[in-house]
Amino acid sequence: DSGVVPETGLHGDSDLVCHWLVYITNDRWFHMRTFEKLAYVDLETTGTRAANDRITEIAIVLVDGHQVCRRWSSLVNPNVSIPPYIQNLTGITNEMVSTAPRFEELIDTIDELLDERHFVAHNARFDYGFLKNSYQRAGRNFSFPVLCTVKLSRRLYPEHKRHNLDSLLQRHNLTCESRHRAMDDAAVLPAIVSSMISDKGLEQVEQAMAHQVKQMSLPPNLADGSVEYLPEGPGVYLFYGEKGNLLYVGKSINIRDRVRSHFYSVMKNDREMQMAQQVYSIEHIETAGEIGALLLEAELIKTRQPIFNRRLRRNGRLYTISWDPETHDKPDIFEVQQLEARAQANSYGLFRNKKNALDILNKLAKDHRLCLKTLGLETGKGPCFGYQIKKCQGACVGEESIEQHQLRLTTALLPIRFQAWPYPGVIGIRERHPSLDREEIHLIDHWLYLGSALNEEEVHCLLEQQKPAFLDIDIYRILQKRLHKAADIIHLTEA
Repeated sequence: DSGVVPETGLHGDSDLVCHWLVYITNDRWFHMRTFEKLAYVDLETTGTRAANDRITEIAIVLVDGHQVCRRWSSLVNPNVSIPPYIQNLTGITNEMVSTAPRFEELIDTIDELLDERHFVAHNARFDYGFLKNSYQRAGRNFSFPVLCTVKLSRRLYPEHKRHNLDSLLQRHNLTCESRHRAMDDAAVLPAIVSSMISDKGLEQVEQAMAHQVKQMSLPPNLADGSVEYLPEGPGVYLFYGEKGNLLYVGKSINIRDRVRSHFYSVMKNDREMQMAQQVYSIEHIETAGEIGALLLEAELIKTRQPIFNRRLRRNGRLYTISWDPETHDKPDIFEVQQLEARAQANSYGLFRNKKNALDILNKLAKDHRLCLKTLGLETGKGPCFGYQIKKCQGACVGEESIEQHQLRLTTALLPIRFQAWPYPGVIGIRERHPSLDREEIHLIDHWLYLGSALNEEEVHCLLEQQKPAFLDIDIYRILQKRLHKAADIIHLTEA
């Protein structure tokens, strides 16, 4: 204990303890060995879109072990005008950045400062995304292990709803002289982390950090950099084997993070380990959004049949339960034809085989005390088996009227009813990429996926082609769950 506390410019009752990343408990010293070298980063920008907006200020605070060892900051000339409301928020004006260095002039210094350190920021995805895009525009790669203090706070303090920087400053009894300036916002982060250690103990904070920064075991046959160069947006990824055979197709709203997650779990999951041992290369296809990624994944799995994909295989036949509540007929299970989605008003569920449909009917009978004979699931004379074990309310022996039984059957079937197509004809679901200048329009007709287009010309081509479309259980489920959430629906044709 040297008694030396680095100068920080921070104020608060925890000034003394908040800059030491060493915690004493039970007469033992616990050092943050795994996280000894940290770089706390904050940016100011011209907006919120990492691909289109630009950095106007950057600050980096280096922490070695328990001590702030270096501070560095610079204004950045964004080569674009700063919007007035951003100038008012940050206090950074166009005049201030006009003579500042461009990002390309600072990139070597930033590289040197971040080298072999964990990248730490509040809402780290924002700062990391801006730096990654700025590096890409300069023809350079940007890849560092990331720690987010928002996620850290959520994990350590789940009882609190707010984890923005102002809330954390108040919670940890800290103040910051100039909010929304890069150096002041960056400098307060080590203090917040240190306060968490004082509050929760170093071991718990380290565990929360380790939960974010998992160690990735790269497949032995995969070239270095194969994962780090993957995009951090939505799309699908494809794993290939030694001879170019397709092993696996997956999807994510963040391709890079999802691929990395496969290799985090190889020591815990035999299937993941087996697949990782066979991966020689990775391909990716970016989409504009989540729905596009889901649709493309389902299509690729069905058309290319990857070895390790168990779900989303091509449907052979599909079955549904058909029942008209206006009649006294028994429910019927029949095969669905490829374009029969238009006439499913009295259909319930989609099933990959007849057995699955029968299993659902039997489960509904058990859960709702329905009569197996009245449902057509049993034959013979006398009461049904369910009545004998007091699981039927007696429609088979006249103790319950057929009308009452049919009413209860309607209630039981309602949650799996085939959803009627809510539009008069073909629609387009428009998705826009969160940062890239890219949009896609997914054409859907009565739950049938007709394809995706990048512009109006491709939309017209898809409509004119009228390629065969099959009612697909996976596409139906994807759309049923997400169609009501789609923000941009285009009506393309009438019925």
